[in-house]
Amino acid sequence: MNSKALRLGTRRSKLAMAQSRQVADAVSRVTGRPVELVEITTYGDTSREHLAQIGGTGVFVTALREALLRGEVDFAVHSLKDLPTAQPEGLVLAAVPPRADPRDVIVARDALKFADLPRGARVGTGSPRRMAQLNAYASAHGLGIRTVPIRGNVDTRIRYVREGELDAVVLAAAGLNRLGRSDEVTDFLSVDTVLPAPGQGALAIECAADHADLIAALEELDDPFTRAAVTAERSLLAALEAGCSAPVGALADLPPVLDFARAWGDPQGDGQTVNEMRLRGTVGTPDGARTVQLSTTGPVPETYDQAMALGRELAAEMLAQGAAGLMGERAH
Repeated sequence: MNSKALRLGTRRSKLAMAQSRQVADAVSRVTGRPVELVEITTYGDTSREHLAQIGGTGVFVTALREALLRGEVDFAVHSLKDLPTAQPEGLVLAAVPPRADPRDVIVARDALKFADLPRGARVGTGSPRRMAQLNAYASAHGLGIRTVPIRGNVDTRIRYVREGELDAVVLAAAGLNRLGRSDEVTDFLSVDTVLPAPGQGALAIECAADHADLIAALEELDDPFTRAAVTAERSLLAALEAGCSAPVGALADLPPVLDFARAWGDPQGDGQTVNEMRLRGTVGTPDGARTVQLSTTGPVPETYDQAMALGRELAAEMLAQGAAGLMGERAH
């Protein structure tokens, strides 16, 4: 048996390292080989510009992919929401493990809930998607919050709240959970309030297309439902010709009766047959003044093409409703 260590390419951030270590343990179990982490700095890690300014698409993954193609690492772990929708030649998405909670959360001063934030509260986020939806919700429900663009890792963002510079920040539930910091969440944002980014909460394990044995081993970590869901979401994003930093939210999930129940441990979801998957999508201007939000439901996709078709179908409906005009510069 080959006992040589596999090299896992990862970004250097605390979150990337934490989720890569979790994947490394799982890969070691299925391959019987040790896994060593190779830290790689990406442009998105070093640039201090806001993601909307630097383009967002691919800024956290390009250096990892180049290392894969040069053979410097055997596989790489990405946050799936950071991956461009076009798969580069020579690389394959070998596994998409079971998805974590895709919701956004807030960390607010004085343990405040979102609905209890006072008028004039400053809410930090680096995401045009979050800004668009938070501002639209606040306008519709009479909340006088102000969204503030920020950059930085989880520590930096939460420090803005602790030091009184901001009243709250919006983060991904999955990231805080992987860092062991879920206890700092003061409120979970319902997906009816803020739809997550396409692929949010899911990880992607990518490797070179010619590593057949490794691809076969990694397939044991793949979750078919998660892959179908994120494929539909990313197909929607691609059909809208929008990049990772565009103000697009999308979530493919189970029907409402099961929804998050089966995925995150609610026993109500046990033992029921799921035949349908619902895909929701939204796009809006950062000020929340104009939004397009639609949904569609279809059979749970059994093939990649079926999942892609569901995303394209909803994107076509959204474009017919004027979505293209709400996204600013579109990706090509």
